[in-house]
Amino acid sequence: MTLSVVEKTATEEQSIEGAQKALGYSSMEEFLKTIERRAFHMARMATGNSDTAMDIVQDSMYKLVEKYGDKTPQEWKPLFYRILNSKTIDYYRRKAVRDRVFPWSKYVPNSDNEQSTDIVDLAPGRISDTPDEMIMRSQRIDKITQSVNALPRRQREAFMLRCWEGMSTIETAEAMKCSQGSVKTHYSRAMHTLRDLLEDYNYD
Repeated sequence: MTLSVVEKTATEEQSIEGAQKALGYSSMEEFLKTIERRAFHMARMATGNSDTAMDIVQDSMYKLVEKYGDKTPQEWKPLFYRILNSKTIDYYRRKAVRDRVFPWSKYVPNSDNEQSTDIVDLAPGRISDTPDEMIMRSQRIDKITQSVNALPRRQREAFMLRCWEGMSTIETAEAMKCSQGSVKTHYSRAMHTLRDLLEDYNYD
């Protein structure tokens, strides 16, 4: 039996509502709140500077709203990370030019170096942790953070998007503006590198 227009519309609305519940957000405002913290960590890991990272994230959010506000919620995440990736590349390009014109700027100390381990927020300690266990946990997270930071930029992006954000290969390829094959290669190399870097490190 052919569905009526009303029934089709109701079915489509239910499908959209179900997809929105699965995503965890239904409005652009909710999406931005959900993505801001993770995006900031990724941008800071890429730039090594909190202020620069926040500028990149805010610019990316503004462009998403301005250019893609009419897209479906399912499209927002890959589009946002595509914008974030472009903004990060622009930062590196400007920095490369600045370093050539003002070479001494490369030697300015980075005030963020002393607090580059906010990734600890991703793995909160258990209430039952003893002080020694909390210290060991912090050391483990420091080691992981350093290892991720040591990855080449494209490998780090693939690892963060696939492993941290849980994005599919297709979504990651769209965000990184590359083929799915390239995503798989970058991600595989990142995993091999991290295994090598963390091979001798004990995890309890």
